[in-house]
Amino acid sequence: MIIIDAHLDLSWNALQWNRNLLQSVYTIRAEEGGMTGKARGMNTVAFPEMRQGRIGLSVATLLARSTGHPVPHVDFPTPFQSYGIARGQLAYYRALESKGIVRIIEETDSLQAHIAAWRQWEATEDAAPGAAPPPPLGFVISMEGADPILDPEQLELWWKLGLRLLGPTHYGPGRYAGGTGTELGLTELGPPLLAEMQRLGVLLDVTHFSDQAFWQALALYEGPVLASHNNCRALVPHQRQFSDAQLQAIIQRDGVIGAAFDVWMLKRDWSGLDHSNHDVTLETVVDHIDHVCQLAGNSHHAAIGSDLDGGFGREQSPTDLNTIADLQRIPDLLRARGFSETDVENIMHGNWLRLLATAWGD
Repeated sequence: MIIIDAHLDLSWNALQWNRNLLQSVYTIRAEEGGMTGKARGMNTVAFPEMRQGRIGLSVATLLARSTGHPVPHVDFPTPFQSYGIARGQLAYYRALESKGIVRIIEETDSLQAHIAAWRQWEATEDAAPGAAPPPPLGFVISMEGADPILDPEQLELWWKLGLRLLGPTHYGPGRYAGGTGTELGLTELGPPLLAEMQRLGVLLDVTHFSDQAFWQALALYEGPVLASHNNCRALVPHQRQFSDAQLQAIIQRDGVIGAAFDVWMLKRDWSGLDHSNHDVTLETVVDHIDHVCQLAGNSHHAAIGSDLDGGFGREQSPTDLNTIADLQRIPDLLRARGFSETDVENIMHGNWLRLLATAWGD
């Protein structure tokens, strides 16, 4: 089954982590075998495994914060540095596209053509495995944290360069809004950025908003919304997750919530100190998907936004996941819980397709 994953930090892995994503996960692990540091030698994502797992379309991020609290590889002292890093990450995607490795999707016609090509390949592959290589991987470009956008007026430049989704903040006090771990609302730059997003048709990703910024942003922005990689506070009570009221607000806007695979977002009271993921499995991910479906009363608002290799690896992923190709195990887990085939297709790709097509004027 074709899968759409709404959150992968691919360029960040390639450039800031210096991983060659053209190689397999296993080759990258071998190359990092002697390295120290979190998640080295434990990666789960690379292009061969994405093809194997039929991740035909993903939301590929640009990530370069400038919060005033520099963190190596992700947070930089000035917005000018963040701007340069994010432009370099975008150039990486464009270089891949120039060689036919990926296809960057920016509007409905190319989205429909891309999915049709993957469906045709999948039908051929099922009939004669290995008969032909899959089409290029499809990327929709997003920015996680708007710090690289020097001012709201510059958003139009980023849109012309291919940006189609935007999460205004990340962890900490972003330039446009308070993020995870804060109780800060929108900054003075936030409302004009949201106005530009609505004017240009850039989708609002509410992931990582503080509670205060979340409600302020929904009151100001009238366009399509999503939570690309967000779990349920009712199951894991932490501010990084969304409350049922927040999830219902997204559902009422016909938005979609992508389940994230980071163990600390899946396991109640998880502590990185014990480094234990032994009791967190893909079934735990399905618990969060099911919770969203129960809130909605249907399967139209739950999806996948794995965030795999978002600064963590196998040590902080479901224990029965080896690589991103194992996302193909989720359909059977959903079926075992009584989800219909239509429900499964909605969750694995259909809901993201509907949201994009609606936002882009299908």
